[in-house]
Amino acid sequence: MIARAAQPEDAAAIAKIYNQGIEDRIATFETRLRATDDIRAWFDGIHPVVVVEDKSRIAAFAATSLYRPRECYAGVAEFSVYVARDSRRRGAGRLALGALIDAARQAGFWKLVSRIFVENVPSRNLVVALGFREVGVYHRHGKLDGEWRDVVIVERML
Repeated sequence: MIARAAQPEDAAAIAKIYNQGIEDRIATFETRLRATDDIRAWFDGIHPVVVVEDKSRIAAFAATSLYRPRECYAGVAEFSVYVARDSRRRGAGRLALGALIDAARQAGFWKLVSRIFVENVPSRNLVVALGFREVGVYHRHGKLDGEWRDVVIVERML
């Protein structure tokens, strides 16, 4: 497996993986599936997106996005990492997030943050292994399919 900077041409493969995460209901509050054009909008020249290829097929991606629009937060980015169902638990997520950390640092970000469902133990273990710390828990942070969900806040200084 190799990690590389994602290109707009990767948008369809990224959308497929992201949509699996949405359908699985284990990693995001999102419920609307994404089209290729939705993903192409992520390529704004500011926020890094990386993919992991396994035998010429995209197996995972990690991306940064705007944390808050206020100028004081310009160096803070939210991050996400998703792995194709058939590639999970094989190191693709770790490779993607590791590459994203490097890309975010090179892009001038000083901090990465995210929120992870408390029961998503594999994701929590992954981020801790890569130097993130769990800051705390947002209780009843949002509803997914009519059910309140708690999330763990994570951060890593770059």
